[in-house]
Amino acid sequence: MAAAGRFSGISPSFALPVFRSERVFVSGGSSSSRGVTGAGAVPRAVVFLVPGVVGGCARRFNIWSCRCSQVMDWWHLLVVAGLRLPKMARRGLMEQDLSKLDVTKLHPLSPEVISRQATINMGTIGHVAHGKSTVVKAISGVQTVRFKNELERNITIKLGYANAKIYKCEDDRCPRPMCYKAYGSGKEDSPLCDVPGFENTRMKLLRHVSFVDCPGHDILMATMLNGAAIMDGALLLIAANESCPQPQTSEHLAAVEIMRLQHIIILQNKIDLIQESAAMNQHEAIQKFIQGTIAEGAPVVPISAQLKYNIDVICEYLVKKIPIPERNFTSPPNMIVIRSFDGVLRVNQKIEVRPGIVMKDETGNIKCTPIYSRIVSLYAEQNELQFAVPGGLIGVGTTMDPTLTRADRLVGQVLGEVGSLPDVYVELEINFFLLRRLLGVRTKGTEKAGKVSKLTKGEILMLNIGSMSTGARVVAVKNDLAKLQLTAPVCTSRGEKVALSRRVEKHWRLIGWGQIQAGTTLEVPACPV
Repeated sequence: MAAAGRFSGISPSFALPVFRSERVFVSGGSSSSRGVTGAGAVPRAVVFLVPGVVGGCARRFNIWSCRCSQVMDWWHLLVVAGLRLPKMARRGLMEQDLSKLDVTKLHPLSPEVISRQATINMGTIGHVAHGKSTVVKAISGVQTVRFKNELERNITIKLGYANAKIYKCEDDRCPRPMCYKAYGSGKEDSPLCDVPGFENTRMKLLRHVSFVDCPGHDILMATMLNGAAIMDGALLLIAANESCPQPQTSEHLAAVEIMRLQHIIILQNKIDLIQESAAMNQHEAIQKFIQGTIAEGAPVVPISAQLKYNIDVICEYLVKKIPIPERNFTSPPNMIVIRSFDGVLRVNQKIEVRPGIVMKDETGNIKCTPIYSRIVSLYAEQNELQFAVPGGLIGVGTTMDPTLTRADRLVGQVLGEVGSLPDVYVELEINFFLLRRLLGVRTKGTEKAGKVSKLTKGEILMLNIGSMSTGARVVAVKNDLAKLQLTAPVCTSRGEKVALSRRVEKHWRLIGWGQIQAGTTLEVPACPV
């Protein structure tokens, strides 16, 4: 068995190769399999694989002294044991080869790109409990609500993420919209069509989409704004069994309007709960609501996310109504954590994260030290990548200390090529535009929304710059110009959009937006050799 390079104790269908380059030594196994044969041969662990679960023999790994009999994900057990699957080996997906990479020829729809990585970001926006997370699950099969407090309260609290591939049957006779189908990110590139009469026809991969599932609760508006910063388009959810518009429906639509998001699909959800006449009446209310907004003229699709009714129509609209965004593949990569980026990231590339570690010196002045690291892996959900292009949500594995990344500490920071990142600002000068009325807040005794008052010197605001949320004190204000002192340094550029929120009735409420004109920067230490 040692010469064959296989695990002992595994049926042939589950046998996996062992590579001599791996240097982790694992004790265990039967008396016949405990010895190591040949110079440099790799000792083996006796494991028993069951589909989806793995256990191990009740012996100890001699380097960690931990029992391997506990149930765990089989891939992680292989990694712990120092035994890995061949890289990029996923059936039905295009291979990526760094030695053949030519970024000037890449496109968001290049087969080697969309086979493994999403290249379009779609957000789900709308009022709380209107079905945003359920729609994402219906399209992608991924449950974005994962945290204990989210599951207990049945609301989204953190930004949720899921990828989906959208296919179309290659036979033109296959009826619309059933010819469109969505699967998870790991699906092969040419699956068979499941429409009766076309079961032997292959489907073509048209889009690979990342969904950013935003919370709808009013107290989580800052989280929604962080998500809006990365969207190429949005699905606006409106529950058919409630009046339109609800408070956060208006607030979210205003937020994406501030972000200059032009591509919106409106989903009239929960139509299984109402009569047809009520659905038609609400459709008219929706059309009246979106008049004069950025969503005017957007398609309104009646759906039931719970019953997966008309999900194929959403897939068709995603292909036909959401254009492919223009991407820059040749510039140095610039990626905001939980954000899209320009350029191309590669495995083994050296990277810098700004502002990095922030602290105060002896005099009380703020200092920042960038984090330098190296990319060891790139993943789009379960798909391993050799390079990552703009668009979609990417997991970047680095060599940095895990304590730096715990509790979302790096959210809002900027990752990119060493020496190519923007400046770090502690003060910003912006020109701003305020909304006329507060969204989602009614004045006592009336149905009218409260007016937005002017900015005043000394007041505290919340700024959303990309995916960074930070406090800011108004130092000076004149006409539509304001100087803001930040509570935490931000890595950003002139011309970037900024969302402004004010504390109203114990909640942060969107009051306007601005654009960075200038500011005071911090001196960033040079990269150590």
